[in-house]
Amino acid sequence: MAEEQSQISEMSFEQALRELEGVVRRLESGDVPLDESITLYERGEELRKACQSRLDAAQARIEKIVAGTDGKPAGTQPFDADGNA
Repeated sequence: MAEEQSQISEMSFEQALRELEGVVRRLESGDVPLDESITLYERGEELRKACQSRLDAAQARIEKIVAGTDGKPAGTQPFDADGNA
């Protein structure tokens, strides 16, 4: 498992998301034996956590800078504070 985690940490967000989508497709197919399904589910959960962590980090970076009316950074506010997502 530690080897898998290090591999996930080396993936880009896009690579991890693609693999997660593949895991979901395989699980949804219903053609996977129970033991393999459990292993796939565990891998999928690790990939989901990695993707969520990267999304959270990206949102935190976005929240750091908010431009004022003059175009210069004026402070911080949450990314979706004015209703934009």
